[in-house]
Amino acid sequence: MLKDKSFESYLKDIEKPFSGWDFSYITDTGRMSNGMLSWSYGSMMLPLIQESTSMLDMGTGGGELLSRLQPFPEKVCATEGYLPNVPVARERLEPLGIEVHQIGEDDLLPFDDNQFDLIINKHESYSPSEVRRIMTDDGIFVTQQVGGSDCTDINKALGAPVNHEFLHWKLSYAVKELQENGFEVIEAKEEFPVQRFYDIGALLYYLKAIPWQIPDYKHDNYIHQLYKIHQCIQSNGYFDVKQDRFIVKAIVSR
Repeated sequence: MLKDKSFESYLKDIEKPFSGWDFSYITDTGRMSNGMLSWSYGSMMLPLIQESTSMLDMGTGGGELLSRLQPFPEKVCATEGYLPNVPVARERLEPLGIEVHQIGEDDLLPFDDNQFDLIINKHESYSPSEVRRIMTDDGIFVTQQVGGSDCTDINKALGAPVNHEFLHWKLSYAVKELQENGFEVIEAKEEFPVQRFYDIGALLYYLKAIPWQIPDYKHDNYIHQLYKIHQCIQSNGYFDVKQDRFIVKAIVSR
């Protein structure tokens, strides 16, 4: 099986470095694509940022997205919990006047009460009560989240267990949780676009970036299943999986 030279070549992508939250190695080359959503997180953020006086970006990754959402208000902070991303984010954001804070627990953020009138969050965990604590009474919280069923088609194709810890995480749960912590939800959407992989190497690179998809993942343990997916791609041209995305915009309850 492993005498398939194209398969062996793609396996080398597991060795490619990944930093920040930058998938350009496989997206800019057209090796992976994402289905369209009916909303644009970036387009939603731009006017909110321009109207803000103090903002926080939760889970900034390497600061790739935030750095493109200028101009900024006078006070801008960002948090990041994944240690390897912190120096990447600081190198990119601190020259722009943005404070980058490394954090551990979602419910122990290093900020005073009532500090931000805008808190944005893309694909980062959060504590609703802690968000409320650090938000001003006229503040806005916007989060785009990855739902618990995201890309479980990968697990099924590999015969790997699905991580049931997050299956409850969906729009209805997030909305209820925010409402119970003093928020009024003014916008909420949930969609399931397709994510398409055009070669097995792109899938391996993606799995390396999201280790929580299959805990304790080692591609050697799934080599036969990976080869079957490779053959499917060679035959059909691609391998599709279903994503799970939702977005919520909330304000403090009056």
